[in-house]
Amino acid sequence: MMATVTSAAGRMVATALAALLLVTALPAAAQEDPLTTLRAEREAAEARDAARLAALVEDREALESALDEARQVHAAAEARGAELESRQAELQARDSALDERQAEQGGDLAAVLDVLARHSGELRDSLGQSWITLGGPDLPPRLDDAEVLRPEHLETLGDALMALTAETGRIRALTAPVAGSNGEIRPREVVRLGDLAAFSGGELLQRGAEEGVLSTLARTPAEVSEHLSAFQAGNAETVVLDPTGGDVLAALGQRPSLVERFHQGGAVGYVVVGLGAFGLLVALAQYAYLLRVSLVVRRQRRDLADLRQDNPLGRVLLRFRALSDEPVPEALEARLDEAVLAEMPRLERGQPLVKLLAAVSPLLGLLGTVTGMIVTFQAITVFGTGDPQLMAGGISQALVTTVLGLVTAVPLLFAHTALTGRSRQLAGIVEGQASAALAETLEHRQPSSVASRNKRRADALA
Repeated sequence: MMATVTSAAGRMVATALAALLLVTALPAAAQEDPLTTLRAEREAAEARDAARLAALVEDREALESALDEARQVHAAAEARGAELESRQAELQARDSALDERQAEQGGDLAAVLDVLARHSGELRDSLGQSWITLGGPDLPPRLDDAEVLRPEHLETLGDALMALTAETGRIRALTAPVAGSNGEIRPREVVRLGDLAAFSGGELLQRGAEEGVLSTLARTPAEVSEHLSAFQAGNAETVVLDPTGGDVLAALGQRPSLVERFHQGGAVGYVVVGLGAFGLLVALAQYAYLLRVSLVVRRQRRDLADLRQDNPLGRVLLRFRALSDEPVPEALEARLDEAVLAEMPRLERGQPLVKLLAAVSPLLGLLGTVTGMIVTFQAITVFGTGDPQLMAGGISQALVTTVLGLVTAVPLLFAHTALTGRSRQLAGIVEGQASAALAETLEHRQPSSVASRNKRRADALA
């Protein structure tokens, strides 16, 4: 056997040498014929392989080592193949069992799992904007991301949903970044009311544009803010809740204040309110004057012997005393009426202006109403009726100016009535006292006038 291997090796070595000689003898010809060059390269490669095989055959130990290594690799491959075949058999058996179980359940479980996997993502997205995720448990996993649904996936989903459900009934205090009305973001103490609302410092919060940042509402109703501040400070046990999820509180927050209502009236509203304020100032000033005159007249009536110039009654009576020597009673009465009428403009001062403003205010409100409706119809002409917000400005002006006109006219009417009543009362007092003084003077004059008339008659008879 050894001789056979050696002779074979010798032949292979001889063949390799011949090939090498052939390769060295052909370079000039290869340059002339490409096909000859390719044939020479192939023969050279075969010669190298033959030489390598001859060397391996001569080195028996290396050959045995290579064979052992090949046998080990082959055995490992067979063992791995057997293991994979066994695993495949187990998986096929499990697959068959699952198919049988699914067949027994009529295919309903597969449909349920498909629906659950499809809606788990939607559920996670909707819960991402919920308040229970603020300082609460993690969101449930997305089942549609799993290649194969396993029991542990369903258990995780159920546990997450139970934890979130329990969180809806808890009130938590935590610290979170909050953006104020000025845009500044800073950590603030936040109170979360289950899944209904969150507030801080008496201000309701909403989700901010940035992830994990909250922001305050544009306006929190004053009565709601008081309750929230007291609850957060621990001074009250009641808190304001909105079962609609914040819709009612948001609507209350958008309700304009009195100042905003005033600005909605526009230029006509400013004019109406300005005239009304001016009329009220005039009425208050005149009413204060009449009150002072009433006090002075009351004091003068208690002491008619000491007449003073600081009140209309004193001035009228002083003028009457200066004219008491008037011989003709009719002339004396006319002079007295003149003195009383001279005091009336001071007592009735401001009443015509207040009455005029009370009548003009509703007309100006009507003017604002017509102007607002014109603006509304112009918006409808340009933009149509699809967006009510485009018409809200004109409608607000139309309604607010009417309200401002009525609200201005009513107090002015009351003020005019009060001024008229007070001035008439004072005028009646002055006229009554003047008439009493005139009557008393005429009564004192009557005997002397009768005596003088009898004397003139006697002289005429004599």
